[in-house]
Amino acid sequence: MRPDTPAEHIAEAERLIRTATRYPEDQEPLLLQAAAHLELADVRDRASALYDQLLSASPADPSLIKALQAANLWEYGHEAEARALIQGVRAAAPSDPAPWEVIAEALEAHDELEASHECFTEAATLLAPDSAPLTPATTALLTGRHRVRRLLGLPHDEWDMVADTRHTGPIPLDELHDPKRIWALGSDDPAELRAEIARLRAELGDRRAALSRPFPVAILHWPARELSELLTSYPTLAAEYPSHDAHLAQVETSLRALAASGTTNLGIVTASVPSYEAFAASEKTSPSSPSLLAEYATTLAARGKATPWPPTRTTPCWCTSGRPYGNCHGETRTS
Repeated sequence: MRPDTPAEHIAEAERLIRTATRYPEDQEPLLLQAAAHLELADVRDRASALYDQLLSASPADPSLIKALQAANLWEYGHEAEARALIQGVRAAAPSDPAPWEVIAEALEAHDELEASHECFTEAATLLAPDSAPLTPATTALLTGRHRVRRLLGLPHDEWDMVADTRHTGPIPLDELHDPKRIWALGSDDPAELRAEIARLRAELGDRRAALSRPFPVAILHWPARELSELLTSYPTLAAEYPSHDAHLAQVETSLRALAASGTTNLGIVTASVPSYEAFAASEKTSPSSPSLLAEYATTLAARGKATPWPPTRTTPCWCTSGRPYGNCHGETRTS
């Protein structure tokens, strides 16, 4: 179950901080997740302290951390410091879309629409030139820029047309980003209110999905030797894994079902018994508990251990058989 209340977010943050202490090589992604939970719990001073801790340790992605710190600081009254950090990120011109999107949305959230538009446009110019293929991350930049331009009343340009074309949601971007939508919230017409609620739910659903999956939705894969050792040590888990072949088939089936339901950013994490036992000890839970398996998979994914799924048909299959995916577990997958 995902955290929902402030107390649950704080508890999840504490768990991630403990895990980061045990796995210092994975400290950065784990503490970023912890800071996000603290922000959701509105414990912004503690989130700020985590960002400062990361920045003092020569992080792999300092621009993203500075951007997140700026957005967090502005939310609890440190506007001058936030603005300075935003200027620093813009001056650094990172090649990753994420910091750009964070600072542009922070400016937008505080009605700095002109500055937000400039920021989105700088990012698009740098990261989405005509010769470069669009990725989901660069498409998100163009979508954010489209939204701000609608709020500013600017006419569509070529990048807006690209954003319109790439948008796959049930509600067109022009309608989703229409500034007049806010007027509908004061309407006395129940039909207008229902329509606006549907639009807001669609937008919120997309946003929640993006925020809740900064790392892949991952399925555990146990190699044959590891699974044999697991079941020897913890025979109660045999109900979860009746055989190794059945386990491999279930991994593929589960991933295909998730993909069919519209879930994106899927991955596979390879498990080992020592790692699983260490995780169980850190959670003060018995390794024989089936409910721990999903938490273990999520933690491995948060530590950057997931392999994206699906592979291409000619890539070696994720099951380590050595055969191409298209001739192994992907042989019945439609292209």
